[in-house]
Amino acid sequence: MTPQPFLGLRKARVRYPGADGPVLDDLDFTLHSGERVGLVGPIGSGKTTLLLSLVGLVPLNQGELVFQERVVRAKTDVAALRRAVGFVFQDPDDQLFSPTVLEDVAFGLLNLGCSQAEALDKSLAMLEDMHLAHLAQRQPNTLSGGQKRLVSLATVLVMRPKTLLLDEPTNDLDDRSRELVMGILQQSGCALVVASHDQALLDDLTDRRFSLRDPLGGWGVLLS
Repeated sequence: MTPQPFLGLRKARVRYPGADGPVLDDLDFTLHSGERVGLVGPIGSGKTTLLLSLVGLVPLNQGELVFQERVVRAKTDVAALRRAVGFVFQDPDDQLFSPTVLEDVAFGLLNLGCSQAEALDKSLAMLEDMHLAHLAQRQPNTLSGGQKRLVSLATVLVMRPKTLLLDEPTNDLDDRSRELVMGILQQSGCALVVASHDQALLDDLTDRRFSLRDPLGGWGVLLS
């Protein structure tokens, strides 16, 4: 059975105010259900912008964001997309803002309508699964860079998304933490879009790669 398109961009153009030119232009990208795709390209090629566009955090100047074969237009469309698609920022400080680690992990569940007791129970279970329960009552700003990255991943995984968008997920990680993240992602069952310069990570986690700024000057090209 041919996998169904799950998430994508059609003829997408993104240009930031004051920029000399677009970051993305006339770009087509499709993620199929269950697929794991690596994003590659030099710094500044638009990998982060592509990820942000896929979850509606950066609006398109032209083109369409498509979720489950429907163009995303209304707020209800965006809400449905964000329930199914989790985004892990390159900088964990963009994702962690609550007084404690446990409250940060529970935040998304509360927004989905879970009771406080249920959200806290599920969040503590997630931290235990990731060997982070000892950090539950710590203030996020007291964590190391690697600990912050692991906690930011927990804040997304606890909501059980169907797809994960990951921006340089192994930055700042020591070897043990990196192996932990690799194991979690391999066992998650989620579709993945991973922007990374870590070639070993992409070899282990992804099925295909999508290159931005290919040698012929295109905005995106699928690599086998």
